[in-house]
Amino acid sequence: MQTYKVSIRETSNNAIIKFEVNQFITNHQSFEFENIDDAKSSPLAQQLFYLPFVKKVYISGHFIAVERFNIVEWTDVQDEVAEQIEAYLNDGGIVITSSEPPGKKVPVTIYAESTPNPSVMKFVANKKIVNALFEFTSIDEAQHSPLATELFHFPFVKSVFIEENYVSVTKYDMADWQDITMELREFIKNFIADGKEVIKAKAVEAMQHNNAQSEQKFEALDDTSKAIVNILEEYVKPAVASDGGNIQFISYDAVQKNVSVLLQGACSGCPSSTYTLKSGIENMLKQMMPGKVETVEAING
Repeated sequence: MQTYKVSIRETSNNAIIKFEVNQFITNHQSFEFENIDDAKSSPLAQQLFYLPFVKKVYISGHFIAVERFNIVEWTDVQDEVAEQIEAYLNDGGIVITSSEPPGKKVPVTIYAESTPNPSVMKFVANKKIVNALFEFTSIDEAQHSPLATELFHFPFVKSVFIEENYVSVTKYDMADWQDITMELREFIKNFIADGKEVIKAKAVEAMQHNNAQSEQKFEALDDTSKAIVNILEEYVKPAVASDGGNIQFISYDAVQKNVSVLLQGACSGCPSSTYTLKSGIENMLKQMMPGKVETVEAING
């Protein structure tokens, strides 16, 4: 069984602290509780309300937000609260009971956003739906994602890319977005609103194992390769993610001064992104690492 880890995150409201969990604790649903009686469906929230300074508890897919009364400062108690939540979860404590909770559900909102790739549409949620990125190019690959599996039942779906708060769908040319966007948006919205599993727990555990292996591989890289990876992570990935895609470092050839990267999601197969990204990354790496990088090879996932 995977161990729960809780981290503390400040918010724009100094009376509210978020306690983020390293895995999902509800089925992509959100609940708000005003007091201990209101929290009958959440044993975790009830435990928190026993703390005299707790005013309100908000539970979402991967975090618990707590609003305090002004009788204490968060800096004095936040560590103890984080430890209490972590211990509760690791002891098998129930977050939300299976019965319909009386707490206020936060509705799921999904909007469609076009990408530079005319074959890809990005469907963005108002909440986090996964903790890592996943790409599926066939229904066989999607066996660990109920959402992706269902999407592949649409005859016009070619591939599915899922990251923190969005789903990128690549279509076959047989269909036009104006005819299918609404259908896909409503399907994804209802799937998440119904609390269905987007990614199975086994897939998440496997991804976390892969991430641990990736960290080990990173540590084994030479200093130039590490610098390239850090540049991609800081300057390139955020821009690529905003377009519904992802970029991964593959290798660095010190002799040829060549960098190979993998394009995924909306970037994969985009008529313009391969050239644009290749040129953009090349120029960036040449400027930031003079004499060490000359060319970048972009490979479609």
